Amino acid sequence: MPMILAPLLLLATQGYDPEIEAVMRNRQKAKARAAAEASSAPASPDAAASARALPVPPRFAASFQTCLDTASASPDQGIAFAEKWRIEGGSFYARHCLGFAYAQAERWTPAVVAFEQGAQEAEHGNENAQSARLWAQAGNAALAGGDAKKARDDFDAALAHGLPDGVEKGEAFLDRGRALVALGDMAAARESIDNALDQAPQDPLAWLLSATLARRMGDLGVAQSHIAQAVRRSPDDASVALEEGNIAILTDHADVARSAWQRAVKLAPTSPAGRAAADNLTRLPPAP
Repeated sequence: MPMILAPLLLLATQGYDPEIEAVMRNRQKAKARAAAEASSAPASPDAAASARALPVPPRFAASFQTCLDTASASPDQGIAFAEKWRIEGGSFYARHCLGFAYAQAERWTPAVVAFEQGAQEAEHGNENAQSARLWAQAGNAALAGGDAKKARDDFDAALAHGLPDGVEKGEAFLDRGRALVALGDMAAARESIDNALDQAPQDPLAWLLSATLARRMGDLGVAQSHIAQAVRRSPDDASVALEEGNIAILTDHADVARSAWQRAVKLAPTSPAGRAAADNLTRLPPAP
């Protein structure tokens, strides 16, 4: 490989976690809002499916929706509403909303506590599916707050409580894999992300994170294969294009790297991924 590419290799082997973290955080917030909306939305096919994933009994539904709407508009007011509702008998739904409100304010430690307490309360009421989902919410809050060990433990609890097969379980395995990477346990992370791919093979983020992990572990064949799957499913994602270039440069395909990084810049020039790609392009030798 030409010596001029060495600086790029140093950059590429480190991955690009800030962009992936941003994608994951935005996805988590979107999921929370979607679940909130689904709990009282008209029964369109998509809303009905979401509502089945997070059913709310009629006696809690109106207060739950009001609490979530309040927290979305003002996290502090949402916290106050949830605390009052909890005292008045809002059950684990009040704790769920409390965790959501804290997460909206990016107060991750109390969010974790609220979600964990909600999960325990749901479990005591034999609501195991709800308990599992709240453990997963706690794991995401812990991960957002930088506590990878607690995140891993919470995701383990979510999976142990019986998340249904499919995307929901796949995302729990994927986020568990992120926690394990943060803890430096790459072999366990590989197993967890493989489980995520089995459960949610249509999720481009799962393929992206799998490719990134494979690159870090030096398995460039898997990295190439899995980033190709991510590109196929999400061709207009700058973070996918950036990683495609990172892997290409490590496999001595400077032309592919150039094209991928140029695409990342075009797709999102001011994003972290776009800026990283633009910087990488300045390190490439001139095109022949």
